Amino acid sequence: MPMTPRCPACGFERTEWTRGDATRTLAHAEALVAGWSGDAPELRPAARAVLADVDAAHDVVARVHALWHGLAALAASRRQAGDAAPTQHGVVTQLNRSGGGVPKTPVHTVTVGWRGLAGDVQATRVHHGRPWQALCLWSAEVVDALAEEGHPVTPGAAGENVTIRGVDWSTLHGGTIVELGAVRCQLSAPTTPCRKIRRWFRDGDIARIDHDREPGWSRWYAAVLRPGSLTTGDAVVVEPAAT
Repeated sequence: MPMTPRCPACGFERTEWTRGDATRTLAHAEALVAGWSGDAPELRPAARAVLADVDAAHDVVARVHALWHGLAALAASRRQAGDAAPTQHGVVTQLNRSGGGVPKTPVHTVTVGWRGLAGDVQATRVHHGRPWQALCLWSAEVVDALAEEGHPVTPGAAGENVTIRGVDWSTLHGGTIVELGAVRCQLSAPTTPCRKIRRWFRDGDIARIDHDREPGWSRWYAAVLRPGSLTTGDAVVVEPAAT
């Protein structure tokens, strides 16, 4: 497939990827394909074809483009089959960033670029910072429920950039489109909780928000499909009408 400045089908842009980022992303290829295709038997051949296209690409960055191109196609097929997350409306209740590490602190307005919030920095990029990890989203209702269980977690403490209220978090999956005000993004994968957020979980039980153990409670990474300005109180739309 041709290497365009930004692929119109999947948003891939070659210059945004280092070889290290590409290599680390490819280690997640099977999990990403499984998350975006879901359990639909009719998508299994397409899922296998995506992984075959990845293996056939001529270099490591081209392999990531093949992966992202295939993921976008899987999400579109899932949407056409009626297996997308339901359309929902919510609101941005807090925007969070930091100069590295957690907790992230609230800001009222931010600029969101292709790589995430302006001014937000990851202390380490071993597990963070890929284009598909540009944003980290979390649910205010999930945070509230965790607090009721006795976990001292608050918005921004676990490192999410955007805290959202009004969305049923259990309905989300890889490939779901979310509009945050003027910003359009696409969920890529649930985040894996790390030890740096242990202090905000009773008995250090960070697995309480591990997607594999507790589906519907994890934070979500998202790739940016349309950059823009974002302000606390902006509307959130899950699976908006095509534009």
